[in-house]
Amino acid sequence: MDISYPRPSSLDTRPRVYRGRFAPSPSGALHFGSLVAATGSYLQARHQQGEWLVRIDDIDPPREVAGAVDQILRDLDTYGFKWDGEISYQSQHQERYQHALQQLWDQSLLYPCACTRRSLAKHLDSDHPEVYPGICRHGLSPGQTERSLRMLTENVFIQYHDQLQGPQEMNLETQCGDFIVKRADGLIAYQLATAVDDVYQGITEVVRGADLLESTFRQCYIQQRLSLSSPLYTHLPIANNHDGEKLSKNTHATSIIELPKAKTLYQALVFLGQDPPPDLTHSNLNEIWQWAIQHWQFSAIPQRRQILFNEDKS
Repeated sequence: MDISYPRPSSLDTRPRVYRGRFAPSPSGALHFGSLVAATGSYLQARHQQGEWLVRIDDIDPPREVAGAVDQILRDLDTYGFKWDGEISYQSQHQERYQHALQQLWDQSLLYPCACTRRSLAKHLDSDHPEVYPGICRHGLSPGQTERSLRMLTENVFIQYHDQLQGPQEMNLETQCGDFIVKRADGLIAYQLATAVDDVYQGITEVVRGADLLESTFRQCYIQQRLSLSSPLYTHLPIANNHDGEKLSKNTHATSIIELPKAKTLYQALVFLGQDPPPDLTHSNLNEIWQWAIQHWQFSAIPQRRQILFNEDKS
């Protein structure tokens, strides 16, 4: 059996206008990979005279870096991004997440899990260590204490059509296993918060990096179980360094504020296959954005999950 998720229908209460978003986590400064994701989502929205929102995904305080939120917003402003409406913060939306958890609990789709990383390691399949083996699926043993909440998956193929990467499918139970929606530290998990917020904000298309492509299956599954229509999804190629690692805070990627701005934005357009004219490198940011919005070609984006990028601070 397959479960597929339809495009938003005319019966949806969401706005008819195109609405995209950029949702960074405040775990560090924006880097070139962040800029690519922001640029792709921004141009996809602006080329269609749509709205572009900025949401700060600040639901993981232990990973937050002091001052990162202000720095992210300054960097976006410095690079010429203009967002619509007020900034949204996930930390302010706990009520809606708790409501979603209650709905899932009422459907018997959640169960308490007592597993720690150490105890779980003994049961993982060495060939598929990413799949939860269902240890607590049928209830906790005497003496065990609930640590987290997991969402029950089913032995079905979940399908969606990625606007860039094409048809996608995953059997959640066999390729992922029951996944956490409320963590052991009491925090709401990324998958639940993102699934709920994208629909709540009326996002019509999620444009983000291909490193999150597989997260989409879990988010669509949550949305379906909450009787919510999923947005469209587009996963852009991510930027890799020479070691084959994704540019990220963990791989010490250079902050975009340390890079030459016009040149770096131009490089982001090249990375996205837009073929900007060479003389645009001598233009200011406003002129680059004007050209990019007018000439945006979604079909030119490379249908790849990752591309090598050489950082150049000069």
